[in-house]
Amino acid sequence: MAKLTEIRWHGRGGQGAKTAALLFGDAVLGQGKYMQAFPEYGPERMGAPVQSYNRISDEPINLHCSVTEPQVVVVLDPTLIGTVDVIQGLPTDGTIIINTDRPASKFKEMLGLNTQKVYTVDASKIAKETIGRDIPNTPMMGALVKATGLLDFEDMLKETKVKLTKKFRNKPEVIDGNIKAIRRAYEELKAD
Repeated sequence: MAKLTEIRWHGRGGQGAKTAALLFGDAVLGQGKYMQAFPEYGPERMGAPVQSYNRISDEPINLHCSVTEPQVVVVLDPTLIGTVDVIQGLPTDGTIIINTDRPASKFKEMLGLNTQKVYTVDASKIAKETIGRDIPNTPMMGALVKATGLLDFEDMLKETKVKLTKKFRNKPEVIDGNIKAIRRAYEELKAD
């Protein structure tokens, strides 16, 4: 892992971009690394574009600003592509992961990417089938871990289950559905 890895999450209000960044950050802490997890939004409402961020490092992180040059971009809603510059600041060796049923090669061409890695997974379908709602945030965490190898997958899954259990103690179906969604996205991720 690089000394500092930055991730930018793009979604719409209500899709869980903030929650995903926070859950992923907790999993990073659980693996003994330093992290930051924070959203960036103003008066947005349900459905408005939002961004959240993660920073991961083996050393303390002293930056306190938005992520402008992410090594990894996670797109929860593909309709943002074309209206939001989701690849802004993505380096030539960067990675983008998109929630879609379309092939990664289509997005590589559409976004004019040459050397960057492009991955896709139908996180919305997975969420509907496992959680019962189109909230693609937790499946995209599984895709993120598979695409980047930033964390040990099984350890991330355990940490996430602990956090979900605290929040949804009386709803075991929500916990189980999210864990299944993360695992399925990890297994179903496709590359360009």
